[in-house]
Amino acid sequence: MAIKIEMLRCFCTVAQTGNLVEAADRLGRTQSAVSMTLKQLEEHLGKKLFEGERKNQLSPLGEGVFDLALRQVRQFDQAVQNIEAAAQAERGLIRIVSVPSVGALIFPPLLDYMMREFPGVKIELRDTHTQQVLDSIAEDQADIGIASGYHPLNGVRTIPMFQDSFGLVAASDHPLITRSEPLTIADILTAPFVRNALCDLIQAPAFLPAIENAEITIHNTHSLITMVRTGEWITVLPQTVAGYLPEAVSFRPISDLHDKRQVYLYIRERSRFQDLTDQCSAFILSCDFA
Repeated sequence: MAIKIEMLRCFCTVAQTGNLVEAADRLGRTQSAVSMTLKQLEEHLGKKLFEGERKNQLSPLGEGVFDLALRQVRQFDQAVQNIEAAAQAERGLIRIVSVPSVGALIFPPLLDYMMREFPGVKIELRDTHTQQVLDSIAEDQADIGIASGYHPLNGVRTIPMFQDSFGLVAASDHPLITRSEPLTIADILTAPFVRNALCDLIQAPAFLPAIENAEITIHNTHSLITMVRTGEWITVLPQTVAGYLPEAVSFRPISDLHDKRQVYLYIRERSRFQDLTDQCSAFILSCDFA
């Protein structure tokens, strides 16, 4: 018997809920049907996926299978979404995913351009961190990606877009923002610091203690800005974020921090609507991010 996607979905749902009753309700199936599906999967594998009968603790095998199964279920669901979207997009479909700091700047003019030049085209825009941008491009979940750093991918063109300097992001009335003297890395080390994923792109030795000693890490850019807006915390981000910071939050250059964030455009070489992908990419590259 082959393992089917609904077997994996059933297993993942039981593992997430910790019991058959809630899993059955979420799946829209009877408890006995869910139990039977699990039994069939375990018989096929020849080992138990759960410790005991209560289904609230995974076995060692179950823990390994869960990560793999969840990834496959999500990829399958995304593939179904892509197929349905493509079927409904009679005039074309373009899927773009970007890191938030660039997406906030490029999405509004890009959307205006696409709707004006290609009426009726379906457009999907998402913002997420660099690794998920790369995964989306590699797994054909996006036609165009915008990400920090150079990461070669098979079947994907990689074009440099721009680079920007890192600087302090803090509440507009924070002492490090309002002071008249130039800001240095040493000053950053004097205030409570929130690490973010982009900090890992900074290689300056003097800055490493800020990363190593940070007790809080926030990956979502909007949550990060909300945190520093309180005035209690500071962080370091690329200068492009200054374009969409609220009035209560400011960006300030750091005089002795010379690292820069390089942003690249990732373009699938074979997409269903290649002309759309090429023209959309050309527009993005024509934008001025200075």
